[in-house]
Amino acid sequence: MTEQEIAAAAEILAQARQSGMQINGLPVTPSSVAQAHEIQDRVAVLVGEPIGAFKAGAPPEGEPTRGLIETRMIRSSPAHMAVAEVPHLGVEGEVAFRFIRDLPARSEPYTREEVAKAVAVLPVIEVVSSRFHDPLSRPKLEQLADCGINAGLVTGPELADWSHLDLPKLQMTFTVNGETLIERRGGHPTDDPIAGAVALANMMRAGVKAGQIVTTGSWTGLPFFKPGDRCTVRFEGLGEAEVVFDG
Repeated sequence: MTEQEIAAAAEILAQARQSGMQINGLPVTPSSVAQAHEIQDRVAVLVGEPIGAFKAGAPPEGEPTRGLIETRMIRSSPAHMAVAEVPHLGVEGEVAFRFIRDLPARSEPYTREEVAKAVAVLPVIEVVSSRFHDPLSRPKLEQLADCGINAGLVTGPELADWSHLDLPKLQMTFTVNGETLIERRGGHPTDDPIAGAVALANMMRAGVKAGQIVTTGSWTGLPFFKPGDRCTVRFEGLGEAEVVFDG
């Protein structure tokens, strides 16, 4: 993408966010993770909403990625979200981390131990929706430019001392309208939730701030629901997060 194409993509996505109108796709697909991240950052400036959280991916092989989540779309559980806000109604049950101290940008990468000491842990539901009509049909880098097709975050209770938890092996239960859809031990896509927080701390050019949250990968896949549905994810020893989609 040229500089002009990056700027045009950011303008299109910003307008879609502000108007609530969905688009078919971008005129040009980003050719790198860095370009997709640059589009996200420009959209955030154009829209002018504070960023309170991130989604982060840290594949064992591959480039780490992140998506910005607006503060206004972070809700405490039990939460209600309107279909008008999140029209695709996708849900991902996840383990997230809240930074309890600033981790400013620096040349030396932060270690796992440093990041682990700087975060509390909490259960969350990432609500998935997009500025695209059919988001899963778009190229992965277009989805990433649209903040990883994130729409919001529902946060459960926070645990400051989580050293006794074996996070990759937590017992997870996912229920919809009172019916258990998934019940198993483990299920994080890389079996390493904290890796996403480490990756984020080392990706952000301006560092991360105390109070910001990073969610680190779905334990439930990505099911889509309908107005009126109530979705709950529960992690043994950690707690639960719940969202209801209002029509």
